[in-house]
Amino acid sequence: MNIETIEYGGWRNCRRISNGTVEAVMTGDVGPRVMRYGFCGGRNFFREFADQMGRSGESEWVARGGHRIWIAPEDRVRSYAPDNCAVRIEETADGVIATGPVEPSTGLEKQIALRMASSGTAVEVVHRIRNAGAAACCIAPWALTMMAQGGCGIHGFPPRGTHPEMLAPVNPLVMWAFTNLADPRLRLLERYLVLRQDPGNPAPQKLGSWNRQTWGAYLLDGELFVKRFEASGDPAAYADLGCSFETFTNADFLELETLGPPETLEPGESLTHVERWSAFRGVEIERWDDAELDRAVLPLIGQP
Repeated sequence: MNIETIEYGGWRNCRRISNGTVEAVMTGDVGPRVMRYGFCGGRNFFREFADQMGRSGESEWVARGGHRIWIAPEDRVRSYAPDNCAVRIEETADGVIATGPVEPSTGLEKQIALRMASSGTAVEVVHRIRNAGAAACCIAPWALTMMAQGGCGIHGFPPRGTHPEMLAPVNPLVMWAFTNLADPRLRLLERYLVLRQDPGNPAPQKLGSWNRQTWGAYLLDGELFVKRFEASGDPAAYADLGCSFETFTNADFLELETLGPPETLEPGESLTHVERWSAFRGVEIERWDDAELDRAVLPLIGQP
């Protein structure tokens, strides 16, 4: 395991964590944000906005790219609290912890702790949100990963069944006011949701769902990024009409998003939200149907 301080994208106080197979970069100049995850010497799975890299101190929230932690449901004040100030960076034996300052507009303190396995591609990402205010608040954690342009996002539904043996619903499929099921970037299958990122299509598109074994994947030039989250409870306990997973795209990026259930935090209390990342090379998909995704993607989802 190697952890070093580097300059990245114009920011001088960044930590690069690498085990020789994959590497991640956490910046200390804004955030908390993970700005890079990918194979050593390879491309970044994450989107980077070149004109926003290396900058800080903006008065409004900046997309910037990478991976972040937000508050759900989406709110123009609580979700879009700026994260443009320096964060406290701590190095651990197997990763780094980035803790942001208390947000003046929300009274919340956000933290991302990244732990990398000594070999392979596995990364554990622990998100913590602490109520540093004087009053209780009810919030849900929302972890958003902005993927680079030109790939395809994949999400698996809960196990399917047959009628009339299974009469109860197993998951919601949630639409927003701008969701368009006729969108050519979208493919709804029996067991999967596929959303393609198209730099030439600026229309926003979003869908949400729920799966106890929540996962989202992104295929980019033969490399597959996977993020997983263990959902508790049932859809009724989750924000956005029952979503543990959401995906959004426009011309600039595609997001893979996981959500935890809302929790009421008394002053000083915290919640945590844990994702597990992994990556694979040489993944080829010949056609976008259930059988092909069962063959090419499903066996990789449970691997560390």
